[in-house]
Amino acid sequence: MSEVIITVFGSSRPGVGDADYEEALELGKALAGCGFAVCTGGYGGLMEAVSRGAKESGGKTYGVTAEFFERRANEWVDVEVRKQTWQERLFTLIEMGDGFVACKGGTGTLVELSVVWEMLNKSVMQGKPCVVLGHFWQPILERVREVELGVRAQGSRAWGESNGRLVQSAENVQEAARLLAEVLKKKQRGKEAKK
Repeated sequence: MSEVIITVFGSSRPGVGDADYEEALELGKALAGCGFAVCTGGYGGLMEAVSRGAKESGGKTYGVTAEFFERRANEWVDVEVRKQTWQERLFTLIEMGDGFVACKGGTGTLVELSVVWEMLNKSVMQGKPCVVLGHFWQPILERVREVELGVRAQGSRAWGESNGRLVQSAENVQEAARLLAEVLKKKQRGKEAKK
């Protein structure tokens, strides 16, 4: 089986000992335990915690960084993918991922989650599972779904989530890893059956 990469988005703010950092550390361990490599934005906070958890559990880690931020990847990143701009970094994070997890975060994480959701919604990319961890993003997901699944304009195409959720919610890291593993292993079996 080829390498399967989970891109994880999250805040750069939490430090060692913070509950969010510890949760992301456990997420990295859980993802590596499922045989996934992890990819993050490569810097501190939750990006560091996920990379550290995966690395400490024998997993491979990628960090996508940008000249724009004038910093290098954290010490837990095996492979740094350096881009010029913030925009290139964003789309490289998405392109590298076979699946996604959005942890708690600020405007950067919101943009990352929104772009992934929109790309799934418009079928720009397909078959890449996306999971939000915990309840932090629920109010935003619910408000967007209210609008998107509301009254459809005459002649318009059905929205991507009209046939099922494109963004799943997980109560904890184990559920997030399980949801991703279920979808990606099923997808892998489908590829192998076509050979």
